[in-house]
Amino acid sequence: MLALWLPRLPTDARERTMPPELRGRPFALLRTERQRRMVVAVNRVAASAGIGPGHTLSDARALEPGLEVAEATPEADAVLLGRIADWAHRYSPWTAADEPDGVVIDITGCAHLFGNEAALAADLTGRLRAAGFAARAAIADTPAAAWGLVRFGSPEDRRRERLDGLPLAALRLPAETVEGLHALGLRRIGDLHAMPRAGLAARFGGRLLQRYDQAFGRLDEPISPRRPVPEHRERLTFAEPISTPESIAGALRHLLGRLCTGLEAAGQGVRRLRLDTHRTDQRVDDEAQSLTLGTSRPTRDPAALARLAAPLLERIDPGPGLETLVLSATETGPLIAIQTGIDGEGIDGGLAELVDRLALRLGERAVLRLVPRESWLPERCVAALPPVEVLPLPKPWPAGRPRPLRLLTPPEPIEATAPLPDDPPLQFVWRGLRHRVSRAEGPERIECEWWRPEGSLGLAVRDYYRVEDGAGRRFWLFRAGLYRPGEWPRWFLHGFLG
Repeated sequence: MLALWLPRLPTDARERTMPPELRGRPFALLRTERQRRMVVAVNRVAASAGIGPGHTLSDARALEPGLEVAEATPEADAVLLGRIADWAHRYSPWTAADEPDGVVIDITGCAHLFGNEAALAADLTGRLRAAGFAARAAIADTPAAAWGLVRFGSPEDRRRERLDGLPLAALRLPAETVEGLHALGLRRIGDLHAMPRAGLAARFGGRLLQRYDQAFGRLDEPISPRRPVPEHRERLTFAEPISTPESIAGALRHLLGRLCTGLEAAGQGVRRLRLDTHRTDQRVDDEAQSLTLGTSRPTRDPAALARLAAPLLERIDPGPGLETLVLSATETGPLIAIQTGIDGEGIDGGLAELVDRLALRLGERAVLRLVPRESWLPERCVAALPPVEVLPLPKPWPAGRPRPLRLLTPPEPIEATAPLPDDPPLQFVWRGLRHRVSRAEGPERIECEWWRPEGSLGLAVRDYYRVEDGAGRRFWLFRAGLYRPGEWPRWFLHGFLG
């Protein structure tokens, strides 16, 4: 486990955006507490003048009259820390922000990509320092040990004995617990070895023993990554940065081949891919360049996926060059062998690829399939589903119930004149235009489902009529409600019959 510590993250972030003439001057961030302006963070120059968190602004100005100040923004600092954790994915897929000023990275199986653990830590801290951040890193067998070493010890020393010499604050204990242990004469972590565990738990609670056991690996401390780590993931690092479209496309084809080989062994197909690119000049607070694409059904055909991804590659700005590409299958589905045609294509493979290309260009919600749904309500009798997803066959629409090709959503109110309660209208007015009815059929009564008291339109009972005006235009009208004393139904136009 590697613990990264950014001791002056808030002030370093501000100084990076300052004019050059203001850098190197004493600087502090403030917040208001009980009507007092309090220092919450200082830069290196202000710290060397004796200013630290907890000082009031007046005390800080007494120590350094030329102190520059600004308002603290903890929310923006948390966002920046999250971006640094995302940027650290170039070292390991398992990164987590350790607020307020750290990042935890599980580098198991990753150190050899950089030579060794020391080279990985040096590359990480070197890039951060070049970007203007004070940074330290320590590697240990547990997150708790790495956290304590990077803040209170020597990051280069990973011996168990070195943990014994660290102060008790290195166990991430509350201040009152540390003060209580100091009152007993316990100053270092090693002082706890000889103490009876039952006595420590009875006096200070189980939190002390939990932190103590986590530091020495007797108790697991799970680290939740900032983003879920995909089960199928391939990484390609280049000896020399690449920047041409041909080289990027070739690298992607290579990654797709390796990824699909792993998916085949697992009996899986990809449903969603993400390509993360890392530029040589990418700053730690820059948004990472990532491309995502989805498929209508699970697939592991590298050639088809490469064709699908080709238009997206134009969005990548390689700048001076890309040094690492990471391809992840963020969503997969079961895929077993299927019968193919003589030409080697699946029975509907061409259709699936066409749907994927249309969805990539128009959006996933723009390419859908309409299927019947078991509901008499016109606005609910059709469901929009993915085009090629295999689902149980729905029941067909009932025969003998003509329905319009076009529905109005929502139905538009009209003024209608009917001689008797159940008779079709003689005429109606829609959008200021009067239509005289020459032919009519109906009524067809539709009531809302019993579990929908007023229906999706707030209309419980509807009597539908198919009518034709003198110009041959055919409409689908309905009367909402029943004739009752003191209550008059309303009329609506719901669709056109062609």
